Amino acid sequence: MTTRTAPAPGAGATPGRSADIADWRPEDEAFWASTGSKVAYRNLWLSIPALLCGFAVWGMWGIITVQMLNLGFPFTQAELFTLTAIAGIAGATMRIPASFLIRLAGGRNTIFLTTAMLLAPAIGTGIALQHPEWPLWVFQLMALWSGVGGGNFASSMSNISTFFPKRLQGTALGLNAGLGNFGVTTMQIVIPLVMTLPLLGAFGGEPMTLVKDSGWIFGKIAAGTPTWIQNAGFAWVLSLVPLSILCWWGMNNLKTVSPNTGSPITAFAKITYLYTLAFVPAIFMLWLYLPAPTGLGVLSMWVAIPLDIVLALAVMRLAAFGEMKEGVKKQFAIFRDKHTWSLTALYIVTFGSFIGFSMALPLAITVIFGFQHVPGADGVMTHTLKNPNAPSALTYAWIGPFVGAAVRPLGGWISDKFGGSIVTQIITVLMAAGAVGVGYVMSLAYASATPEHYFPLFLGLFMLLFFASGIGNGSTFRTIGVIFDRAQAGPVLGWTSAVAAYGAFVAPVLIGQQIKAGTPQTAFYGFAVFYALCLVINWWFYLRAGAYVKNP
Repeated sequence: MTTRTAPAPGAGATPGRSADIADWRPEDEAFWASTGSKVAYRNLWLSIPALLCGFAVWGMWGIITVQMLNLGFPFTQAELFTLTAIAGIAGATMRIPASFLIRLAGGRNTIFLTTAMLLAPAIGTGIALQHPEWPLWVFQLMALWSGVGGGNFASSMSNISTFFPKRLQGTALGLNAGLGNFGVTTMQIVIPLVMTLPLLGAFGGEPMTLVKDSGWIFGKIAAGTPTWIQNAGFAWVLSLVPLSILCWWGMNNLKTVSPNTGSPITAFAKITYLYTLAFVPAIFMLWLYLPAPTGLGVLSMWVAIPLDIVLALAVMRLAAFGEMKEGVKKQFAIFRDKHTWSLTALYIVTFGSFIGFSMALPLAITVIFGFQHVPGADGVMTHTLKNPNAPSALTYAWIGPFVGAAVRPLGGWISDKFGGSIVTQIITVLMAAGAVGVGYVMSLAYASATPEHYFPLFLGLFMLLFFASGIGNGSTFRTIGVIFDRAQAGPVLGWTSAVAAYGAFVAPVLIGQQIKAGTPQTAFYGFAVFYALCLVINWWFYLRAGAYVKNP
């Protein structure tokens, strides 16, 4: 494979006409107006659909496991839960090395290869789902592999941040992340639809038959209906192949950011090596955390997640060699900056809440409103009587992620106008209030024989949480783009997104634990306390008189 190379600055280099751009000055208004803007937006418009597919492949197990249950796959609910847990943890862990890929391998090289890599879990999942008799570990392997899609967010955001001037960081990052986040909603709509169709004809395999009623956003699908569950994986091939080709021919490597990428083959080897390393701590941590027969079940979630992060960083630092070792060492400098840690906490508030609530909302709707909550013969509250008026989780759960993704570009744009930290402060107040409200309504519904009466208020408050988290996603990333220089902003964006991505695992587990304990409101009251603490952090660092950086 060959690459197009750019002449040196001053020797006729024309940004956008070669894969490698040596002269890049987005803060120079004349340069930006003449050539920079065109190149930057071309890379952005290709980055967005690639990131959308990454989110879709990462999140697809939330829908697939529901349908595996409806099709009678021979696994328990607890075993199926391991699939979503594995995908969530893997995606978060993969973001740690992905944070450093752009400097080491170049933007065009990274986005092309990591997008093409999604073909493996997509095709593999489609094949595995045609064989319900296969052992659980096969499906767990596919869920682990789909974590590549979660990791792609860090490299995608790191890349786009390098193309735009500081005054447009909020808008550019908001568009990339916000429209990319639509992958969650797209997946929740597309997968139930393609399961009802012989999408690939004879090449797509034979259908299976539903043994339980299923559903999607437009209604119920009755038991006995033919279902092509394998299309949940195969459907993404139709977009990933052309997208990979477009990324290769349409995107660029900025040599000002990635000076030592080497040939494309060398860059691909770096990416593959670091991604492979990331699987090692993820597998080890999952083995310690997950219950038998998958793992040992000896760690709590609060120990397992920090252990996973520390191990991933240690493996990267120790296993890197040659020029890659020096590059990783330079990027680790972000951990000596106090703003890395303050903004990590703030991004947990925003993106951690968005992805966590996206994963938890279907569970909350099903368990809180799907059953009547009435006293048993002994006077103890029971939660097992099916509610005939229950709202469908698949009908409503997609709305939250849709709202959060849709307003993220708005959050970036507003922050470019008024400053990121003041926007973050306002939305954090809204999220604290919304979390208290959701918790209170859940407590009322979980003690009612007619919980559906509380559903409109519950859904409205959840939409407030998604709206605020979406705005905050844009404002927080805008702040990062302003505070850090061009070389460090990318790794910080990737790092904060990696830690916040563990919300995909933490929120469903916490909410599920508290529902099981009979106190679902406790989880949301805990979230509200965390939001209140982050209000103080944001004020202290960025809004108080004498702040380190004023309202960045």
